Amino acid sequence: MEELVVDDRKLQITHPDKMIWEDQNIKKIDYIHYLLDVAPYLIEHTKERLLMIWIYPHGINGKKIEKRSVPKTAPEWVSHTFYKKKERILLNDRATLVWAANYGAIEFHVPFDRHDKPDYPQEMVFDLDPPDKNSFNMVLEVSMKLKELLESLGLISVPRTSGSSGMQIFVPIQSNYTFEETRKINTFIAHYMAEQMPQQITLERVVEKRGNKLYFDYLQLWKGRTMPAVYSARANPKATVAAPLTWAEVEAGVNPEDFTIFNIMKRIQEKRDLFQTVTTEKLEQSLDEILRFIKKTKFN
Repeated sequence: MEELVVDDRKLQITHPDKMIWEDQNIKKIDYIHYLLDVAPYLIEHTKERLLMIWIYPHGINGKKIEKRSVPKTAPEWVSHTFYKKKERILLNDRATLVWAANYGAIEFHVPFDRHDKPDYPQEMVFDLDPPDKNSFNMVLEVSMKLKELLESLGLISVPRTSGSSGMQIFVPIQSNYTFEETRKINTFIAHYMAEQMPQQITLERVVEKRGNKLYFDYLQLWKGRTMPAVYSARANPKATVAAPLTWAEVEAGVNPEDFTIFNIMKRIQEKRDLFQTVTTEKLEQSLDEILRFIKKTKFN
């Protein structure tokens, strides 16, 4: 056991030498130090959002357990709120982050809205899911077309690897639009993209029916659904991380496996936090004009 003091909280780290990513020789204590490094950036995305963690008690090769409520064994200082008569975890501080990692959390997922302003997403998101991990070039091609479309609508977007095989495109917005309103825009954009790139894109949710096309997921943006927090590690052998990108990098070509626990802090130091326009320096983009346009068309 090893003791860490985080924000004046004493935490007893159990089994600090437990191997989490065997292929990468990453132990629990190594992982916790990674989280402490990226905490200032990760927490800006997670704070005041109802947290969902994926726990791997025996490392990434073992079984996965989903957890949303505060466990009875958690210390009373773990940040939380009451939601639908349950005590839900909030990832608002570094001590809670380290507690969760010690508890077994490998992945941190958050919804699109804050618990103190429910039903009003903080951003629009498009999830680009390729047919297999060897089709990332398709993701890059579709994301560049999506960027152009969003720009034609007057919207600035931020690309991000999922940390797995795909990519997510975030569009920071004013937080006064409902899920229903953002769904109208997401649906409009998804159908337009599918019409423009029918050989590459499918809107079919059933995996077996997608064939070799990229799934353009516009439906994930909804109440209660989640996505990995920025800089969250993912439970795969490479210890990859959900990493924000520049559009220049997307155009030049990248691979999700380029961004791991080992190199993400150096990247932040060199390029700054590329997710700032979604978090600390959030762009409050208006959707009024787009919603008026959709309302005038037969699409609505």
